[in-house]
Amino acid sequence: MTKLVEKRTVDMQIIGDWVEPGTRVLDLGCGAGVLLDYLVQTKQVSAVGVDLEFNKIAACVRRGLAAYQGDMTDFMRAFPDKHFDRVICSRTVQELADPTAVILEALRVGRALTVGFVNHGFWKNRLNALLQGRKIRNEVYTTEWFESRPANPVSVADFEHFCAAKGIRIARRAHLAGNWRTPCRALPNLLAGYAVYDLAR
Repeated sequence: MTKLVEKRTVDMQIIGDWVEPGTRVLDLGCGAGVLLDYLVQTKQVSAVGVDLEFNKIAACVRRGLAAYQGDMTDFMRAFPDKHFDRVICSRTVQELADPTAVILEALRVGRALTVGFVNHGFWKNRLNALLQGRKIRNEVYTTEWFESRPANPVSVADFEHFCAAKGIRIARRAHLAGNWRTPCRALPNLLAGYAVYDLAR
């Protein structure tokens, strides 16, 4: 198992612990459906994913998952308030053109929203920027700046400030150390490599 696959596995386990069995789940930026498939297999959820990329939606369909290709905000507008028990935005929020609009709409259609992201404020990222003066390149940040993802690198402090500014309640949070396996219990904006938040209005 590669380090990146192992990290993705821990990410899914945390999110899965917050999902109630048999509930309705929407995955925004579902990719190839790995997380959705995990939740269907382990929690027997009624799941649907949405992603812009056709090849990723095709991969979801091959897994037997319901998935929609298109804009996630437009997709959510078709549903009434609290239609889903949980909306998930895992490793997607940093790539959104308008994260505020997506998050607020997700909190409208979902009773709860799970957001997971790589903490850009992690100390190794800060040190790399200080010493090299260039965009970090590693197994998480795999692209050059000119083919860049993410577009909106976010830190733990950034995200908690956003929640406070928008009146979003943080019901639960999980911060993981740089290995994405062990809990980070102190100074998460500096020492956490990954963060997962459970949000509500």
